[in-house]
Amino acid sequence: MNRQVKNFKRIGVFTSGGDAPGMNAAIRAVVRTAIHYGAEAYGIMRGYDGMIKGDIIQLTSKDVSGIIQRGGTILQSARSEEFKTIEGRQKAYQNLQKFQIDSLIAIGGDGTFTGATFLNKEYGIPIIGVPGTIDNDLFGSDTTIGYDTCMNTVVEAVDKIRDTAGSHNRMFFIEVMGRDAGFIALNTGIATGAENILIPETITDIDDLIISLKESKRIGKSSAIIIVAEGDDLGGAYEVAAKVKELDSSYSTRVSVLGHIQRGGSPSVADRVLASRLGFEAVEALYLGYDKVMTGMINGRITYTPLEKAIKHNNDIDKELLRMSRILST
Repeated sequence: MNRQVKNFKRIGVFTSGGDAPGMNAAIRAVVRTAIHYGAEAYGIMRGYDGMIKGDIIQLTSKDVSGIIQRGGTILQSARSEEFKTIEGRQKAYQNLQKFQIDSLIAIGGDGTFTGATFLNKEYGIPIIGVPGTIDNDLFGSDTTIGYDTCMNTVVEAVDKIRDTAGSHNRMFFIEVMGRDAGFIALNTGIATGAENILIPETITDIDDLIISLKESKRIGKSSAIIIVAEGDDLGGAYEVAAKVKELDSSYSTRVSVLGHIQRGGSPSVADRVLASRLGFEAVEALYLGYDKVMTGMINGRITYTPLEKAIKHNNDIDKELLRMSRILST
């Protein structure tokens, strides 16, 4: 498809929503690619909140030096209730005009992209999205920035918990992030040999869980690891552990909620490369005339997915992986 080449002069970049390892690598790629094309890059602090308050700074190549290995985001992140209002978005756009920013690159997840689509519809400013979320729940990319690092963090923690579980003949219920999607739980559960994996995409039958645990005990297992996504229909790890204890008090149970350690840490090689590619391609997409799309990677190839489609059509869990995990855990 032939597209008209655009000529942007001031590109704004921001991170919004939950932070994810690799966001800094994406910021670095956006800034340096923009400069390569002769544009100025402007960082918007704290996402939409900073856009409303006019907390915007110019970023040079030196400003993004030495950040590729850092977790979190140098632009910081915040949620903004005011941006959900027409008046809030008007303030945001007025500040973009004040700084003569003529295009935006939004790094974040579904909430970030939802806000971006409103801003684009109301004011017509070109916007490209870059998928930065540990949940891996955006349609249009095999993986999102931060997902790989998050899984490595979880696996390292669970491996250590497995050591103490085996030493004390205990059953650990380990809660991982995943309010709406079970990608983290499923893949880390497989990687750590978890006896059970509970995710939002499937209905958890407590009786089946008890039967499974009894079978594990019957074949000689003295300890067990159950990975629970926070959005499981039975509740989080504490709720599931309580239900199991109520039905069978013979188990010595412990609960561990990994929480926000899953968001932190130095990004993995995979996340650094993915973030660099998607940040670079986001700027390229602007100059090629794309608008309201998210850059993604599917089967090793760059893709462009409409922002609204990326939000509304979540990636599907591979149910075959879940079936496999049940067979391998017994």
